[in-house]
Amino acid sequence: MKVYLGIDTSCYTTSVMFLDEEGKRAAEARRILKVKPGGCGLRQSEMLYQHTRNLPEIMEEAAGGKELKILGIGVSFRPRPLEESYMPAFLAGDGLARSMAAALHVPLSRISHQENHLEAAVWSAKGPYTERFLMLHASGGTTDLLLAQRETEGNAFEGRPVFTGSYLLKKVGGSLDLNAGQAVDRTGVALGLQFPAGKKLEELAQKSSRPVELPISVKKSEASISGPLTKAMRLLEKGAAPEDLAFGVEKMLAGTFYRMIIHAAREYDARDVLLAGGVSCNGFIREYLDEKFKKDGIRLFLPEAAYSCDNAAGCAAYALRQALSSEKISGA
Repeated sequence: MKVYLGIDTSCYTTSVMFLDEEGKRAAEARRILKVKPGGCGLRQSEMLYQHTRNLPEIMEEAAGGKELKILGIGVSFRPRPLEESYMPAFLAGDGLARSMAAALHVPLSRISHQENHLEAAVWSAKGPYTERFLMLHASGGTTDLLLAQRETEGNAFEGRPVFTGSYLLKKVGGSLDLNAGQAVDRTGVALGLQFPAGKKLEELAQKSSRPVELPISVKKSEASISGPLTKAMRLLEKGAAPEDLAFGVEKMLAGTFYRMIIHAAREYDARDVLLAGGVSCNGFIREYLDEKFKKDGIRLFLPEAAYSCDNAAGCAAYALRQALSSEKISGA
């Protein structure tokens, strides 16, 4: 089977993915990094160590027993598509990808972790395929609202500009302080849940029928999450029920995201919105935004939860599309 390989080594997940020539999942494996009970994160050196140990094992798991011919490799090598963006955790995946590409004589496509999230979400949600759209990337390390613009080649192919397989990303909003995932994890740890706390916090919130009321602090498309979280911690100290607090944090984040996105949608005349990142896996947040945006005439694209959180599908999809784009451009 001819495949494209994706590799991603983020802050808390080691991932590999193989896509076939049609963009269908051929095989994948991923492993969550281990955090000690009661801990709220890992040092970069520990992330790098765990990724280095995990990569051979998950590669063997994904590729084991299959005859695979790798046509190209995609890898995330930095957090954001910015020159100054750097994080040691990505060295593990980038080093393996570069070595394999050199040994196999296949193309190597390097993108940022944020672009990997975009690519994975578009691949899973089957869109949007419009010229531009908004993407909310909400995770433990990022809460960015981005305007994505398809990058095109100057030479026309069949009378139309060729999509080069890349997106230009412009940050148009986001959190000014805490990231959404930090709010989720800090709430979860305060309630005695294991880090990362997203899934368990969602399960706890489902038991509530009376969420605590938390303020929403949004100005245009920029938000403050630290203030609402501070109030949540005070309510916990005063005896708020854990499930009501969990649900209150969910509602606060959902309302925050909606206000950020709707302002940007109107400002940039964007009618398509894509969700990505671990926090966007939350079922309540998805349902809340979907219901609100339907009333606004905005299409919300929701990838499978497995491809909202950290994964390598986007890197593989990007490598495949780069190959297809190169064929079109060379044939124009």
